Amino acid sequence: MSLRALFPSASFVDCADICATSIQSDSRRCESGDIFAVIPGTRENAEQYIPEALRNGAKAILTGHPVVDLPVSQCIVTDVRKAYAVLCAEIAGRPARHLQAVGVTGTNGKTTVTWLVRAILQNTERRTGLLGTVEYHDGVSACPASLTTPDASELSQLLSKMVKNDVTHAVMEVSSHALDQSRLAGIDLSVGVVTNVTQDHFDYHQNRENYAACKAKIVQHVKQNGTVVLNSDDSACRSFASEVKVTQTLLTYGIHNRADVTAEQIQESTSGVAFDVLFDGSRVPVRTSLIGMHNVSNCLAAAAVCLALGLSLTEIAEGIQSLGCVPGRMEQVNCGQPYTVLIDYAHTDDALCHVIRSAKEVCPSRVLCVFGAGGDRDNSKRGLLGMAGSEADQVIITSDNPRSEDPMQIIEMVAEGCRTKGVLPELIVDRKEAIYRALKEAQPGDLVLIAGKGHECEQIIGDQKIPFSDRLVVENYFSNSLSENSAKIPA
Repeated sequence: MSLRALFPSASFVDCADICATSIQSDSRRCESGDIFAVIPGTRENAEQYIPEALRNGAKAILTGHPVVDLPVSQCIVTDVRKAYAVLCAEIAGRPARHLQAVGVTGTNGKTTVTWLVRAILQNTERRTGLLGTVEYHDGVSACPASLTTPDASELSQLLSKMVKNDVTHAVMEVSSHALDQSRLAGIDLSVGVVTNVTQDHFDYHQNRENYAACKAKIVQHVKQNGTVVLNSDDSACRSFASEVKVTQTLLTYGIHNRADVTAEQIQESTSGVAFDVLFDGSRVPVRTSLIGMHNVSNCLAAAAVCLALGLSLTEIAEGIQSLGCVPGRMEQVNCGQPYTVLIDYAHTDDALCHVIRSAKEVCPSRVLCVFGAGGDRDNSKRGLLGMAGSEADQVIITSDNPRSEDPMQIIEMVAEGCRTKGVLPELIVDRKEAIYRALKEAQPGDLVLIAGKGHECEQIIGDQKIPFSDRLVVENYFSNSLSENSAKIPA
């Protein structure tokens, strides 16, 4: 691949052109003949890794400015991240050209919407790949996800595998970090979705304006004749409508505000939701095992995507019903107990507020909520999480992933939010102990909501990743309780 042909405005040092067959952004992975992309870091100067890249065999560098005293050729571009992603896509054969690609961004709902879209497409025998927070699936096999949206190189390689596996559709979660870091450069989406924009990742984006601006960038990645799907119930999403090009199609969905795709006759229960989906004068009944009003919204988002891809409302309704659950998203754990236990990934105040309200809507008795906040992340949302959690009838604040911070200090910051609402939470540092406490306190008819970690299978404490699953903790509690009760029964 000629870099001069690919980046005609680039300048070159010590050469007229560079031919690239492979590129790396990690100096440790460089091999003979690679191009090393000197990507600016948020904490480190990437130039310090150039010597290591050269020792490992890099033949040239891609950089944002000339680097003096280097024995290799240099290609200088204005945006290294974007150029790196474009080159990764080109080297992989631009696989997105051979796929109907769907990108879903938003603070909450990305995982559920992508799983719903995949379920609908697969139910109509369209082979579909998935990239997101829970897993990467290339149409044949799955592996645990390392990032919500992979690095540009891995992203292009995964899409290339999908093409080789005869996948026709690819559905991916697109994080605000990925949009800010141009990981999707070189990938054109058939459909781009924004579910909502609330507070999250302000440790990275600094403020709501920057965060929202990153989310809006997904529109730039949608094909000229593609479709943009926006949530009409979210004010930020509504404002993104002005970003949609005249050649693109805008589809809106919503429950409370006027929209192209909407829902009526909504009936909630602990076994799921039933509703009618409406579009363009047609109405079709839908039933899903997903719980909560926010999941009705997620279903509508998935419906809008699939309408854009040419499916009928009947096919969409059948596909939604085919999805049993999404790991760690209002996931029920049923061990025969006389109350409901739900595990959810909610880790923002908006998401926590929605899942608690949904729980209270379907629960005839009390809602007990166990949650916390992550360490080394946006600490401005901790008090907000506490305020959201205070809507539960009983609140237990515990550790999430404390990382390098003092767990109790994080818990106290969250608890302060509860106290401002006049709620006195119980504070338990050990997450397993906190979950056990809630399960022991629960009475028949209650609902225990364990929030924050969802599908995650490890807890990060200090610099260690310790195996930990909320679902397994619940199952172990009831398994132990059953064993103890059996031991008490006289022979």
